[in-house]
Amino acid sequence: MEIYDRLLQFTLFQGMSHADLMQVAGHTKLGFSKLAAGKRLVKEGDACTQLIFLTNGTLRAETISDDHSCRVCETVKAPYTLQPERLFGITQRYSTTFRAATPCNLISIDKQEVLLLLDTQLVFRLNFLNLLAAETQRQHRQAWRSVPHSLRERIIRLFLSRSIYPAGPKTFHILMKQIADELNDSRIDVSRALNQMQAEGLLTLHRGRIEIPMLERLLM
Repeated sequence: MEIYDRLLQFTLFQGMSHADLMQVAGHTKLGFSKLAAGKRLVKEGDACTQLIFLTNGTLRAETISDDHSCRVCETVKAPYTLQPERLFGITQRYSTTFRAATPCNLISIDKQEVLLLLDTQLVFRLNFLNLLAAETQRQHRQAWRSVPHSLRERIIRLFLSRSIYPAGPKTFHILMKQIADELNDSRIDVSRALNQMQAEGLLTLHRGRIEIPMLERLLM
């Protein structure tokens, strides 16, 4: 795949002309790398000093709550950009650990090169602003969503709020008691609701672990 086509996979470069993309490819220091399955790409807490684009393959993402009471594992597939909002702002560190689930191909652009692109490429600058604005609006909208009417709906809302992407397989390492505490409900009621979802084939319960094969099915 030509570098032109690789870059066009990603939102930050969409809308740019062929000439602009060729200028980016010719004048921007792009890092090309491969990552073997099982190898770690970034760790939670690592400084975010570059944009990393997954052009081929699948990554395993692991996010842990501040008190370590909940750990969520999920997969993200190419094309995917690793937490671009973490390149700037108060906390310029990754909040999620990413490992290669399959062999992966990646492109990286150092922060100084990103700043140069923001200064010289209008479409790239607008795409970056739109990406940050969309994330801000999404976060704001979550706070104003209607309150779930049932415990089941509140459990599903919890799963969604802890996920990077609202679809696909997820593994939640969390105790039922912790879910009950966070939702201000009883462990028995939480257990009953989760077992009902298991009976419907929506998830599988293990000791301290919940496997969800397709998160989007919980919303149907």
